[in-house]
Amino acid sequence: MDKLSSLRAFVKVVELGSFSEAGRQMRLSRSAISKYVSELEQSLGVQLLNRTTRHASPNENGQAYFERALAVLADLDAADQAVAQAQATPRGLLRVNAPMSFGTLQLGPALADFMADYPELQIHLVLSDDQLDPMQGGFDVTLRIADLESSSLIARKIIGIDRVICASPDYLAQHGEPVTPAELRKHALLTYGFLLTGNQWKLTGADGDHWIQPSWNLCANNAEVLRDAAIAGRGVALLPTFIAGQALRDGALQSFLANYKAPPLSLYAIYPPTRHLAVKVRLLIDFLVARYTAQCGW
Repeated sequence: MDKLSSLRAFVKVVELGSFSEAGRQMRLSRSAISKYVSELEQSLGVQLLNRTTRHASPNENGQAYFERALAVLADLDAADQAVAQAQATPRGLLRVNAPMSFGTLQLGPALADFMADYPELQIHLVLSDDQLDPMQGGFDVTLRIADLESSSLIARKIIGIDRVICASPDYLAQHGEPVTPAELRKHALLTYGFLLTGNQWKLTGADGDHWIQPSWNLCANNAEVLRDAAIAGRGVALLPTFIAGQALRDGALQSFLANYKAPPLSLYAIYPPTRHLAVKVRLLIDFLVARYTAQCGW
């Protein structure tokens, strides 16, 4: 038995005094309304309505049950409205995980603007360069810059991220500017050693793919550290443009080997699979897509 439909049918019959009129308002046949009410009476083991050919009215049991049913349906409608309002105005806790450098350089300012649009949200941001498990960490959204491996989680690409080969002008003046990927092997390389390719650099140009095994003097899991070392003249770095961009514009770093590209990375939003994506999650992801797509300065 569909208890909720039976309750609604019973209440409508009592309010209108007619099975036929209740059926018209609920867009059901008279027989369907009658079946709902009969199933309700059978489940309770009592008769609730006095019936005539044209009229239906509650008996004593029916009147008491009608009043309780009204309260139950009113509470249910209130719950539906509360959820609908929450969908229209997101509120509550939103837990976000993101890489450290991206979080401090790019995500922080973005979240500040997002919070201005949705002031009733509480955002708990956890920055880490370790790949934390989104499920075990209880995160609503995890941002990753990577080539993703297969997973039961859902991933939405937000934007592609280019990488550039760069060094300080002083370093290049002292050691010379490489003109082929092979010449990088003669240089001190600053490498991010936590990609799927390991420490190897893959560069692709018109003459094909080149794999460089760095003879590195600094390996770190944070690209800001590599950027700062490159600015200080300690070697050559392969950096995401969102980290190196300002130093390149200021002249503190200089890019080269422009005809060779490293495989681009992508920024993904990862979230658990659900039948109905929480509106706060959808709003944040849509916000980041719109913001970063418009920011071509990276």
